[in-house]
Amino acid sequence: MGIIFKPSLQNEPIVRLKDPSTMNQPINNIFTIAQLGNEVLRQQATEVKNIQGDECQGLIKLMMEAVSEAGGVGIAAPQIYHSKRIFIMCSKPNTRYPNAPLMPPTAIINPEILHYSPEKIKDWEGCLSVPSMRGFVPRHNQITVRYVDQKGLVQQKELTGFIARIFQHELDHLNGITFIDQLESTKDLISELEWQKQFASA
Repeated sequence: MGIIFKPSLQNEPIVRLKDPSTMNQPINNIFTIAQLGNEVLRQQATEVKNIQGDECQGLIKLMMEAVSEAGGVGIAAPQIYHSKRIFIMCSKPNTRYPNAPLMPPTAIINPEILHYSPEKIKDWEGCLSVPSMRGFVPRHNQITVRYVDQKGLVQQKELTGFIARIFQHELDHLNGITFIDQLESTKDLISELEWQKQFASA
């Protein structure tokens, strides 16, 4: 399934790419991020077979630019209408996550979690596909993960804290799950505007 580019709808984040991929599909330099309710966000993404191929590498390039333009700390392929098991992690302090730790943008391909710590911690999460809301989401504080990197090498790592949270959030996207599905109660939802008022400067 190729990337679908489409006109923007009201309140959908618009991403403008500086250097679109050279994949064979027709490409515009403006497309929207899939929003909650779009069927692509509820699909089980498929495994990537040819990691070094032009399609995979081009998709990674698009995702890197998209998440940078949107000011996110991660993005999954289904969010740009491509149901493949790839996501980008790129934690950095910004207006959406002022206290985020700094890490280099990293492509995560065919990821899996091998081990979860029993401890869960609740913290606020947002999502480019749910731009008007934040949720107080419980996540495992420490996880052991395995994935393939952009060069095709298998990596196994221990992740903790906010980085572990990003990994779990983005992996959920590959399994058709959003952070709203992980909430313990709808009382743990807050509007983005109210979150900015109450917590952004805390």
